[in-house]
Amino acid sequence: MTDAPIKVMLADDQVLVRAGFRALLDAQPDIEVVGEAGDGQEAVEQARRLRPDVLLMDIRMPRLDGLAATRQIAADERLAGVRIVILTTFELDEYVFEALRGGAGGFLVKDTEPVELIHAVRAVAAGDALLSPSVTRRLIAEFATRAKTPTPSVRLNALTDREREVMALVGEGLTNEEIAARLVVSPATAKTHVSRTMVKLGARDRAQLVVFAYESGLVRPGWL
Repeated sequence: MTDAPIKVMLADDQVLVRAGFRALLDAQPDIEVVGEAGDGQEAVEQARRLRPDVLLMDIRMPRLDGLAATRQIAADERLAGVRIVILTTFELDEYVFEALRGGAGGFLVKDTEPVELIHAVRAVAAGDALLSPSVTRRLIAEFATRAKTPTPSVRLNALTDREREVMALVGEGLTNEEIAARLVVSPATAKTHVSRTMVKLGARDRAQLVVFAYESGLVRPGWL
């Protein structure tokens, strides 16, 4: 018995962009494009109906933009399994940080190489964050200063000292392997700490944990 294919939905107001992505993804034996949307409102409606594993979401769309659509989907408990990947023209799009705060699990530049797009869909479907350490550092350093003034959260009180330490390292853009090396623990232990921290803070994924680390003041842009 084979595993079910990864269900992908495309949300972009450019028909040619959707057609190109669909052709590429549908050619993979383990991926199936189950739906398309030409604007944010349609993306929300289709997501509720189709429950895709991965939703590739453009930011600039009519009726409802990708940011608002992302927030609506992330706030819907019935869609907790939908992983949103933001599509952007530029790697440091001014809206990417807001999208990550709103619930997106990562982002892709539209001119990403085909093999990288396929890898990204598989990685996100498997629960991995789509934020490389280098991208995390540049993104946060660029946009964290535009966010609201860091406000210590009472939710941090639920974390152990080690979990706070791990969260700060995630905020710096370290992978589980790098965290393990820094703390002299096994990668499995590091992954467990990250997972428990996410659960305690109600973080949708690792990307939101990074954003929360900065918004709570646990990590500051100048530290990178």
